[in-house]
Amino acid sequence: MSNSKRSLKEILDSEYVDDSDDANELDLESQMSEESEANESVHDANLCNECKDMQSEIICNDCEENFCVVCFEILHRGGKRRRHEYVKTTEDTAKAEPAKADKAEPLKSQRDSSPQYTTTEKEQSSEDSVDAKLLSILKENASYIPMRLTYEERHLLRLLEAALQVSEYTDRVDILSYKSKPKRIVEQLKEICSVLSGLVVASNMKIGQKLLEMKNFSDNAKWFQDVFEIGRRYKIMNPERMRDIYGKLCYMVMDSRLPQIEDHMEFHLYKPIKTVQSFLTSKVGDSKKAMGIFDDKLILYATSHISAVGKTRPQINKLIKQKEYAIETLASKYSGKYFTKEDIRQVLYSIGDYNAYINMNRKPIMRMLTRLELFRQPEIAKKYSIGIQFGRNGARLTHDHERQWHYVQQSLMLWSIIQREMVRLWYLADIDQFNGSQYKLASTGHGLNRIKPCPSIYKEMHRIISECRSKTHTWVGSSVVHLGDDAVPNALFFLDKYTQVPTILIPFDQTLLKVNELVENDEYLLEYVNKEYGSVEDLKLTILQDAFAHMFDGSGADNFFMSGSCIDGRLTSAWNHCNEISKKKYYNIFLLTGFTGFNGSEGFSA
Repeated sequence: MSNSKRSLKEILDSEYVDDSDDANELDLESQMSEESEANESVHDANLCNECKDMQSEIICNDCEENFCVVCFEILHRGGKRRRHEYVKTTEDTAKAEPAKADKAEPLKSQRDSSPQYTTTEKEQSSEDSVDAKLLSILKENASYIPMRLTYEERHLLRLLEAALQVSEYTDRVDILSYKSKPKRIVEQLKEICSVLSGLVVASNMKIGQKLLEMKNFSDNAKWFQDVFEIGRRYKIMNPERMRDIYGKLCYMVMDSRLPQIEDHMEFHLYKPIKTVQSFLTSKVGDSKKAMGIFDDKLILYATSHISAVGKTRPQINKLIKQKEYAIETLASKYSGKYFTKEDIRQVLYSIGDYNAYINMNRKPIMRMLTRLELFRQPEIAKKYSIGIQFGRNGARLTHDHERQWHYVQQSLMLWSIIQREMVRLWYLADIDQFNGSQYKLASTGHGLNRIKPCPSIYKEMHRIISECRSKTHTWVGSSVVHLGDDAVPNALFFLDKYTQVPTILIPFDQTLLKVNELVENDEYLLEYVNKEYGSVEDLKLTILQDAFAHMFDGSGADNFFMSGSCIDGRLTSAWNHCNEISKKKYYNIFLLTGFTGFNGSEGFSA
């Protein structure tokens, strides 16, 4: 790994993540940060004549002006300017060669440029291939990325949340009763529709009047479907929201698609999730032009995630301006008769939300993988062994240090890939949950739950496991995926389990990052840490040793058969370790660094 030459202190203190081995990563933060660092050393006289903000790297001989790479690409992408001659410049430009813009390779960002460096044709070709791959991945994922809610949709979301809060749907339907279940379902569905209609009348009389003019709920089927789709779409990108009501929402939509219920109600509440691709292809007239946005390299700037880690305020401002400029340029270029500029902006914002979501959820996992590499060093492995033995400290598995290291590595890598594919898994879960097939209500040890097969997710999980296997040296443990059984009854439970991964790892990650700042500001605390642990680095290694050993020890299940090394068992033992955190010797350090709990209240860090 690239971190092999870094010191112990540098690895433990670093907030940066090396994820270059992941070719499918859409995060452009590393590209943008290196670009801004290269520009920081440039004098104001060398700034771009167009944006007045970025470093001048190109001189257009015909325009007789200096441009940054982004501005040059925007202004010279078509028309007569496309044939302008230009010169790539650095601080040493004496030998720069002129070239024709229409014959040259498309220009790339300055991510690989620095003073006294000229891009060769081979490197340029490599950069273009990376760009092409990123654009291809982005276009593929567009069919899963949900559209960001508009202002009007957010208003409907509030009404839906209010209606779900007062609903007792699962308490009335998912019970053992003498009353006919289909009759109970229809009664509760009509009740929630009535509540929604009443809330609309109270909030907007004009819209409410239109709803009241219809005699039956089925006359307003499209409106009800839109409202429930908004709630599902919002939840995908905000998994920490609607925790206590989302289950009711899903079960309502699920029941409305049952054949006998749909026949009686004369409509159902299901509507496919509005994604970026479905939105851009919804209007035939402009769909081809709008989809062309995924072939434009400028979209990589317009949807990039900007992290404040390791950057100064001027650097951040530059990246923000660059991103805003790219968004406005694309909005002007791809808007038309059917899609307004605001529609294109909404598309770009949706992709940006997706990129930020994936980036922030994966970074803590990638940093933990980097820290895990330390335990390959013989001196650390000897002093801080992560080996476990069945029956000791609650462990259900027996692994020596080497075997446990591989087990932890593949578990973290598996979680990382799952987080990368999380939006796709939400989309597939939507298909599995609302396909209209019957489910079985049974006791799973945690009350009555709906057991329903999840063929789409099951297939995708095995693809993810295969990818994880290909990236690891050896595979330790079981490859069993629990879906549609007592452990994970349906797709909703599966999603709930894996959206918890960031909330488990973020507190550990943040504690390890904040310890240095904490001891620097308190000499008495530093003295305590040195006395109890030897040094700050030893404190961090102690926390990591305990986490790597007992967060992956197969514990936490209600019975022996559900515990162990299966795919879901890894997450179960991680939760069990979190529940025991208050009993740890280092718990006071967690509290001093701002730890409040494993419920996501700390927020996400880039």
